[in-house]
Amino acid sequence: MRQAASTARAATSSTPGNVGDVRKANLARVLSVIAASGNDQRLSRADIAGLSQLTKASVSSLVADLLAAGLVIEIGVHRDGERGRPAVGLILNPARVVMGMEVNVDYIAAGLVDLSGKLLAHEIQPHANHRSAAKEVLTALGELSRRLQDAAATQGLMILGGGLAVPGLVDDESFTVLQAPNLGWVGQDLDVTALLPEPKTRFRLFNEANASALAQQQLMDAQERDFLFVSGEVGIGGGLIIDAELFVGPQGHAGELGHVVIAPGGKKCSCGGRGCLETIAGQDAILAAANLGAVADGASRQQRISQLYQALETGTEPAVSAVAEAGKSLGIAVASALRLYNVSTVVFGGHFAALEQWLRPAMEASLKAHAPSIAGQARLLCSPLGQTGALVGAARSVVGDLLEAPHQLVG
Repeated sequence: MRQAASTARAATSSTPGNVGDVRKANLARVLSVIAASGNDQRLSRADIAGLSQLTKASVSSLVADLLAAGLVIEIGVHRDGERGRPAVGLILNPARVVMGMEVNVDYIAAGLVDLSGKLLAHEIQPHANHRSAAKEVLTALGELSRRLQDAAATQGLMILGGGLAVPGLVDDESFTVLQAPNLGWVGQDLDVTALLPEPKTRFRLFNEANASALAQQQLMDAQERDFLFVSGEVGIGGGLIIDAELFVGPQGHAGELGHVVIAPGGKKCSCGGRGCLETIAGQDAILAAANLGAVADGASRQQRISQLYQALETGTEPAVSAVAEAGKSLGIAVASALRLYNVSTVVFGGHFAALEQWLRPAMEASLKAHAPSIAGQARLLCSPLGQTGALVGAARSVVGDLLEAPHQLVG
């Protein structure tokens, strides 16, 4: 055993590239131990050595790098056991944050999330983005971002990266929106350099529903490793979590529930198809069916949504029937999704969560009618995240990237 260990050490030390790779992996291991403990436990270096199965000397060296990079801080003093000598605790640096942002059809949003995944501050601003030039939208989002940057600076917070979520198919590598029908963007390259202070800052682009699914994942029970997140806004998106990982498929289109055909030959959809779920259960579709779709009176979409809720509260037609029809169509789509993806949990966000009490009866009846063998095992939940889901998910995903590769910020 001793000879084998010596041989392994010799092989590692003789290959400089391996030494660097091992140190990178060990930096991530130490940081993950600190992150997993939460900021209440305040692990000592000895604690970290035991949990990471690294030597105390290695942990001390790695922690020094993480301290220098500002990813962790020393805090308080505690004892290693009743008779142990006092030891300094280590936690994730609460002054390091990531900015999450979202562009949706009628609003822009931005927020700050710390390294533990906690949303510290956010702002949602009405903004008409349908068929607006991407440059114009990003200029407005940049102004919103700078307000949060200024607020962060006054609180001593440093922004390490950012993520942007949009309601469409995206290419994260090239920062390109491949198709976002409800924005009117196709093959749209995004200049994200103005959104954050440092050009080299870690930045990622997300589909809005996928980002929301990632945010929802942190709220699920540990054993809940598979679920479909359905985002209801003007459009309908889907984010699929399989075995605790976001599944997007080879082209990134998996989970697009809004464009499942519910009514063949039905109404024209923004995607170019006909009879998609979105044409019945999308926000604009529901408003139109409730006779609240016209904007001639100057009412904004938010005002018309408020009118919809008022009509539902009083049981007024055709609002009740419009939402019931949306629930029926959702039930059909969910029945197909449960069979195709072999999941039993579906989480609804956006206006679906707000409309739950009126949607659920028709949706459950439809699900039972179209998938009687699995309807009894289905769990239909509503997300509490509201309009912050996408920006939180985008930010937390970037936080995860940073925690997995802290060497990028070391040195």
